Amino acid sequence: MHHAFCPEEFWSQDTLRAVQSTRLQTIIEAAARSPFYGQRFAELGIRPEDIRSVDDIRNLPCTTKDDLRAAYPDKMLTLPVRQMARLHASSGTTGAATVVYYTHNDLAAWADLVARCMHMTGIRADDTFQNIAGYGLFTGGLGFHYGAERLGCLTIPAGAGNSKRQLKLLEDFRVTAVHIIPSYALHLASVMEEMDFDPKRLSLRIALIGAEPHTEAMRRRIEAFFGVRAYNSYGLSEMNGPGVAFECPEQNGMHLWEDAYIAEIIDPTTGDPVPEGQMGELVLTTLTREGMPLVRYRTRDLTRFLPGHCPCGRTHRRIDRISGRSDDMIILKGVNIYPMQVESVLMDIPEVGQNYLIVLEREGFLDQMRVKVEVKDEFFVEDMRALKALQQRIAAKLRDEILITPRVDLVESNSLPKSEGKAVRVQDLRPKQ
Repeated sequence: MHHAFCPEEFWSQDTLRAVQSTRLQTIIEAAARSPFYGQRFAELGIRPEDIRSVDDIRNLPCTTKDDLRAAYPDKMLTLPVRQMARLHASSGTTGAATVVYYTHNDLAAWADLVARCMHMTGIRADDTFQNIAGYGLFTGGLGFHYGAERLGCLTIPAGAGNSKRQLKLLEDFRVTAVHIIPSYALHLASVMEEMDFDPKRLSLRIALIGAEPHTEAMRRRIEAFFGVRAYNSYGLSEMNGPGVAFECPEQNGMHLWEDAYIAEIIDPTTGDPVPEGQMGELVLTTLTREGMPLVRYRTRDLTRFLPGHCPCGRTHRRIDRISGRSDDMIILKGVNIYPMQVESVLMDIPEVGQNYLIVLEREGFLDQMRVKVEVKDEFFVEDMRALKALQQRIAAKLRDEILITPRVDLVESNSLPKSEGKAVRVQDLRPKQ
């Protein structure tokens, strides 16, 4: 049994269900006081007193990103704005930004959850933690910052970008733990290779990675290069930010904190619950947020509950790594493709560098997929036959995974555009219908 940050980590499922039922009742009463939910519950004839247990949650309507946009700027609030302590906004990758407000209690509860996650991976008060994430409206910056301080770590708010300064901080202050976006970790690795900077000069032991979907192969690459254990993290600004679910030392699925969130996995088309172990869309309800509770929020993230008990002894159910979004799905020639499938193939090919780009284009009436792949310098040779063979091998492996044959362009390493934040992996050049 690993040391717990708090007893809740080992509460029995029965206790968790009871706590969820009590907290759900409180949340529904609070939500009904917000202009948005007050009106919606009234329209649907939902009375807060009818919601007695977790099982009643299916009688409540889902909340979507569009609902949040419609309620902009403050119709979701259960309390006056003057009682709010902070506001964050989503990165707004799709459409208008969505805004989330926090009371002082909400911020404290969020910091506790993030500290719980960090503690679970083995980070302790005597660690030095460097937060390589955007600060400001993006929740990954302040979210991990307050969690790390709550845990007692010396915390360095490095922010994103500026790789040479990141390396100086990591080395000079003997940083032992970092939070970093996986695509940026691989970018940092290529910067270190260019500089002949030996990773052994660093004192790192733990990396927390998240904010964009990534594959097991990508995680192992990060671990191998930096000599760390890398733990997958899940959160979204609508649910506070980081701290919703996190990997334990088993690195096999992320424990979703069921004392703070009710999780459901539904079929994105029908809205019905899927059988345990089956993929679907994650739907979350906040249980400890007083300023802006969200009921049955459709995250658009696709995952599944992992069956069985975790050997670490924690009782909270685990979700699988996010395999994509129910909305970033590419439909090409009638085939559903997720960018993650392309990534998992590419990252298993040793010649492939750190970056790739999926370009969707139309030729005549046919949609085509072109995958631009950076090739490591030592393999990017003049020998055309060798490159042609590599190109065909990549195309064949991709076809096996996604069922259509993309065109593969091999490009020199570091020639594709870099992004400081979440990597942009798909460029859709098809004419709009």
